Amino acid sequence: MNKLGRITLAILVVCAALWFGTVELQKSQGYTKNNTLTLYNWGDYIDPALIKKFEKQTGYHVSVETFDSNEAMYTKIKQGGTAYDLAVPSEYMIEKMRKAHLLKPIDHRRLTGYQNIGKDFLNQSFDPGNKYSLPYFWGTLGIIYNDQLVKKPLTHWSDLWSPDYRGQIMVVDSARDMMAVGLIENGQSVNSTNPAVLKAAKDKLDQMAPNVKAIVADEIKMYMVQNEASVAVTWSGEAAEMLDNNPHLHYVIPEEGSNLWFDNLVIPKTAKHEKAAYAFLNFMLEPKNAAQNAEYIGYSTPNIPAKALLPAATRNNPGYYPSQKVIDRLQVYSDLSPTAVGRYNDLFLEFKMQH
Repeated sequence: MNKLGRITLAILVVCAALWFGTVELQKSQGYTKNNTLTLYNWGDYIDPALIKKFEKQTGYHVSVETFDSNEAMYTKIKQGGTAYDLAVPSEYMIEKMRKAHLLKPIDHRRLTGYQNIGKDFLNQSFDPGNKYSLPYFWGTLGIIYNDQLVKKPLTHWSDLWSPDYRGQIMVVDSARDMMAVGLIENGQSVNSTNPAVLKAAKDKLDQMAPNVKAIVADEIKMYMVQNEASVAVTWSGEAAEMLDNNPHLHYVIPEEGSNLWFDNLVIPKTAKHEKAAYAFLNFMLEPKNAAQNAEYIGYSTPNIPAKALLPAATRNNPGYYPSQKVIDRLQVYSDLSPTAVGRYNDLFLEFKMQH
């Protein structure tokens, strides 16, 4: 055997030893293939302490894999390479996965605590009767502003077009969300597929362009917390984290309405550990656990008894738990055709090219 061959063999031996050692360690801890739950989730979207509590309480080992977009999650599950036991898609993606037959129906008879979920978060258009999904978190798209840097509170989407905010506004790098801002400002549905309506929404955004400081994602938090921008378009949960770090920040849902989004737990059709999946669903339905998760994440819980356990300043904040009157003005995204999605993306890219 030549030198290269000996090196290769040595590497293979080491890798085998490491793999065997890992397997033996998992066995010694009681972890086997049969008692492992594989959760496919957004990054940092569950309190790690709850994972440990679930493992200790049930004996299951939780393996968490993360994704950064609904589309990436959909592709991975559709390919079927990994048998995820639970995933956390958003509303329009649940509809798409349901239509593509990628989900197992949820047996409500195996759920304990389903009655804890508020009726406003059940039986939505993307999953009638919640046949395939269980609400996890919900929230809104809105405006965050710094009271030290603006003359008066912002209450309307139209405020974003004010010349007072030239070069001061941060917006999220999301075609669907920013096109929604233009659509709502024009009095249109956030699910419109009419080419002329979408073009008009993009034209409306173009008029805002002089006010836009940057189109970014997570960087919005840094800019707003450090007083480097006065206004931003962002999601309620992201805003909650910013407000915790800067007392001069405020989050509002514009009076014209906005997007109401849902992230739900689903069981992919390729799931191998249904018993573990239901154990986790029931664990997360417990009010104490749901409240702990909501405090850690910052988004709104659909679990009504859990909401009652949150600090008064949180549960009474209209930015995170808006009144029914406000909720009635919110719109939920529908799954759009590939052609429509492409049109949204192309128009938003045209808007982005101005920066």
